[in-house]
Amino acid sequence: MTPLAARYTIERKTSERRGTPLNSDEPATLAELFVKAAADLGRNDALTFKRDGRWQHISSNEIIIRSENIALGLYSLGIRKGDRAAILAINSPEWTLADAGCQFAGVVDVPIYTTLAASQVDYVVNDCQARVFFFDTSGSYERIADELDARSVEHLIFFDDSGVDHDNAISLTDLEQRGSELRNSQPGLIARLVNAVEPDDTATLIYTSGTTGEPKGVMLSHTNLISNVIDAAERYAFESSDISLSVLPLSHVFERTGMYVYLMYGMGVHYAESIDKVPDNLQAVRPTIFIGVPRIFEKVYEKARIAAARANPLRERIFDWAIDVAKEYALCVESGGQPSMALLAKHGLADKMVYQKLRDFFGGRLRFCITGGAALSDEIYLIFTGSGIGIMQGYGLTETSPVISSNNPIAKKLGTVGRPIRNIEIRIASDGEIETRGPGVMQGYYNKPDATHDALSDDGWFKTGDIGSIDADDFLKITDRKKELFKTSGGKYIAPSPIEQMIRSSRFVSQAVLVGSERKFPGALIVPNFDMLGSYAELKGLDVRTPADLCKNERIRDLIERQIAAATSQLSQFEKVKRFALIDHEFTVEGGELTPTLKIKRRVIDEKYRAIIDALYSD
Repeated sequence: MTPLAARYTIERKTSERRGTPLNSDEPATLAELFVKAAADLGRNDALTFKRDGRWQHISSNEIIIRSENIALGLYSLGIRKGDRAAILAINSPEWTLADAGCQFAGVVDVPIYTTLAASQVDYVVNDCQARVFFFDTSGSYERIADELDARSVEHLIFFDDSGVDHDNAISLTDLEQRGSELRNSQPGLIARLVNAVEPDDTATLIYTSGTTGEPKGVMLSHTNLISNVIDAAERYAFESSDISLSVLPLSHVFERTGMYVYLMYGMGVHYAESIDKVPDNLQAVRPTIFIGVPRIFEKVYEKARIAAARANPLRERIFDWAIDVAKEYALCVESGGQPSMALLAKHGLADKMVYQKLRDFFGGRLRFCITGGAALSDEIYLIFTGSGIGIMQGYGLTETSPVISSNNPIAKKLGTVGRPIRNIEIRIASDGEIETRGPGVMQGYYNKPDATHDALSDDGWFKTGDIGSIDADDFLKITDRKKELFKTSGGKYIAPSPIEQMIRSSRFVSQAVLVGSERKFPGALIVPNFDMLGSYAELKGLDVRTPADLCKNERIRDLIERQIAAATSQLSQFEKVKRFALIDHEFTVEGGELTPTLKIKRRVIDEKYRAIIDALYSD
């Protein structure tokens, strides 16, 4: 197949929102990014996925051809520049192709998390007035069909053939065929569509997860996204030989931008089959780059710790010793020190006994991991860094496309989220709120001018809603969410996130949520690590069989109380947890307690567990 760049020319364009002028080799629109990547760094295995038990590939050239056909297919359905197309699907090459097709056509795509309730999906589709709705399978459509009252939707497009018997439905294959036919009859049309797209046109509409209220559609332009791709990746030294595994949902701007980075640098992208299959896929793919939210790394560590505890007491003691050595080693190196000969000897032994197995879990050839979306605890950072797995923590929001700051292999500092990326400015407001400006800041909230106005300072800086500080070396540290700070009845302000991280550092705690707004003291809802507690109960000969039994057992409660006290011993008296309740099930996305990016929905938890919270303060 002839590359697109050889068939027609994409006009060079400029953006008023770009922080610095584009270099001649930098793309101005997402369509140009796809084309340039194929022309300069084309590979036969650009996208790799597993179907029917075997790994299959899509070449860079095929991405362009199929994206063009999808764009032309949408045009044949009457879809025009600026129209909205919703996407509800798990990660797959079809997701990326649907996105690319929309960008070639100038269509604004609207990614939707597959975990959203039907009523939430209906809200998003109605709010953005989508004319097209992409689904991966008929099952995804059937799950929401009864509550979907979206009169704007004219066409359903399924990635497979499972849903084509629905009204106004076709498969992606049929859409591409329509596009191919239109290409033959109107050979110059695709060039006109691509060149009609301007850098400052809206490329995508991403709805926030609504942790503090009604979801808002964040309008991101081509310039927003491309500037972030270029500027955030500047110091990472990505290479075309790098291999990635796509795990986070592409409906999340973090993974979406990561996908554009992969393609721009010519990396090989592999799609995880599912969350459950990630461990197997890591072994098969052996990625060199891995992007994940902090909870993924916490889960990996928990599983390794549980495996050691279940093996035998000696293995558990060796594991605990090795983890202490990893933290000591990482602290020394991170502070610029030189490890002693004794520490180097201990670290070398621990590496053979423990760390190598931890690295092998990720496939054994990781260069580094990148994490964001939530806070990564210093302990988890030190454990992985000391084990030879570099984790680069960054910070950003959907509204900033997303990266604002990032640690990187060249410059990183413990306890921070790095320095501002190129072309991004950060300042701290008088009340401690982090504010930023730069080419990645959104165009605004869709159909919500008042919310857009409220999100900006009087002089036009975006207000992140996070509290933080900037140190003498220009590294940013996040303290808490501004809206999550609460005040006790005694007038003391408490930042819950750092305290929750402390409590979660206990091996016996899986999740923790601080409560206590307008109460006399802070309390906590604790979801225990039932695997670890089960081993503990067995060792102590406790008669407990279920999570509910564990939560009611007084010796278990006493253990958790001691763990909380030890983890929070350095806090001021007014910050310490005085009472807690054990919850016999995990907080989940499906249960409504977590956002799709695994952030706590405090408002939901306050309402859902009101009786339990009230009981903590009953006397």
